[in-house]
Amino acid sequence: MGKLLPDYSATEIEDRYRALLKANRPRDAAAGRTLDGPHLSDLAVSHAGKGIPAAQASTGEQKALLIRLVLAHAGLIKEMTGFAPLLLLDEIVAHLDPARRAALYDALASLGAQVWMTGADPAAFDDIVGRAQVFVVHPGAVEPAKPN
Repeated sequence: MGKLLPDYSATEIEDRYRALLKANRPRDAAAGRTLDGPHLSDLAVSHAGKGIPAAQASTGEQKALLIRLVLAHAGLIKEMTGFAPLLLLDEIVAHLDPARRAALYDALASLGAQVWMTGADPAAFDDIVGRAQVFVVHPGAVEPAKPN
């Protein structure tokens, strides 16, 4: 389907994909999975500012690109439904410098979503202790973080 993008409208591609899925239901049922679809496509991401593929960007830049994709998708969900999705972000601030962490926290606040973030470094969350509920997890115990 991705190869059709330059020549067909999104609506035409959606119609073709629906027809393909319908025609292939018996084959997919026999296989126990869908044999055609976006799960077979690769997502090519580029760092526009540097004009390089994401694979050539630094670890922090790659993490920032991925976060932008997640936030863009969450924003689209909110725009389409009127409700921001619940976000579960594991080790989200790992590899982010303080400026990117601050930008992330501001973007999450403006999204208006309920967000659960985890991280191994409690200090990385120091900047949001005053504006979010922060908890420290120890073996067998969960307690609110104490403001610095």
